[in-house]
Amino acid sequence: MLTETVSQLLNDQVNKEFYSAYLYLCFSNYYVEQGLSGFANWYKVQAQEERDHAMLMLQYLQNNDVPVVLEAIAKPEAALKTNMDPLQAGLAHEQYVTSLIHALYEAAYEARDFRTMQFLDWFVKEQGEEETNAADLIKKMELFGSDPKGLYMLDQELAARTYTAPSLTL
Repeated sequence: MLTETVSQLLNDQVNKEFYSAYLYLCFSNYYVEQGLSGFANWYKVQAQEERDHAMLMLQYLQNNDVPVVLEAIAKPEAALKTNMDPLQAGLAHEQYVTSLIHALYEAAYEARDFRTMQFLDWFVKEQGEEETNAADLIKKMELFGSDPKGLYMLDQELAARTYTAPSLTL
């Protein structure tokens, strides 16, 4: 049985994952407006991933007979003025989400909730990948983004990204 603290943190994380999806749709919209459909695609895929993360946590709570409370999703307040802004905001957001997952893991550890810790192992690994991907995208933009041909090629690379649903079993 999940403790009240772990249950609440998981429920909060469900809502934060949905916010992440909303934030990444905001980034996708920004890039559509800039004519960078590959970047828009990359963030649309990110939004799908975040939505699925929320759904995995929601299902985990339901599987443990914990009521899920869905809160209102706040409007993203990211100031997007340059093509680099969403990338930097995305990395900062992933680092924030990593801190949330770590706090959740710590609460499960303190409660000796080994099942939840095992469930969260996948998210810990996933966050490492998310931060690396976000940092790599910033590096590529720094290298190629100021050159129109380089930006075009980077946009084409990002357009090829497809969505793959997580294979985490509950």
